[in-house]
Amino acid sequence: MEPKYKRVLLKISGEALAGETHTGINEEMTAKVAKEIKELRALGVEVAIVVGGGNFWRGRTSKSMNRETADYIGMLATVMNSLALQDALIAEGVPARTQTSITMREVAEPYIWRRALKELENGDVVIFGGGIGEPHFSTDTAAALRAVNINADMILLAKNIDAVYSADPKEDPNAVKYDKISMKEVIDRGLKVMDLTAATICMENNMRIQVFGLAEENSMVRAVCGENIGTIVE
Repeated sequence: MEPKYKRVLLKISGEALAGETHTGINEEMTAKVAKEIKELRALGVEVAIVVGGGNFWRGRTSKSMNRETADYIGMLATVMNSLALQDALIAEGVPARTQTSITMREVAEPYIWRRALKELENGDVVIFGGGIGEPHFSTDTAAALRAVNINADMILLAKNIDAVYSADPKEDPNAVKYDKISMKEVIDRGLKVMDLTAATICMENNMRIQVFGLAEENSMVRAVCGENIGTIVE
């Protein structure tokens, strides 16, 4: 198989990483992700990762908690997932480094743009934890921003759903699956692919996205090699 892209940013939702357990870290799923990333590297693809934290934390759990506190807790959740992925990759013999937007030198490197580029060029998988380090911004925004920062060819958006639909297919049996759609249509129709900030960053920087189900067999490799799976957003 020949890769269509040289450098990609993989955005994994926390819920997808939790697998069938729905919460916490599913070791089988992290091992699956690590094995597929190992295959991508064997094809010569440079891989960066942003992972969400929804398997641990989904914003404010009470009205008394302010948004800033809730968002910082969420950032810490993404770091936990990042470290778990790093460990799974290293167990597969894949060199991996976690960089965080919030300084925590004992467990990870701080995010430094030029260092991230150098590590990618050296063949390391770079995992960006902590979102962008500021409240009121999601990990979708972090993925879009980091993809632009590192000049990625595409964002691979791995979810617990296999494509973009006109509505939630679990709730609407008549939901239409899109093979290809423009980012403008995503925004105009209010489709929940990414939040508005992230979608705007991608649209302004011509960043393509491929949405697919993380649980599907060899989904990452198939997407990078140009197979028609999930939905292309451009």
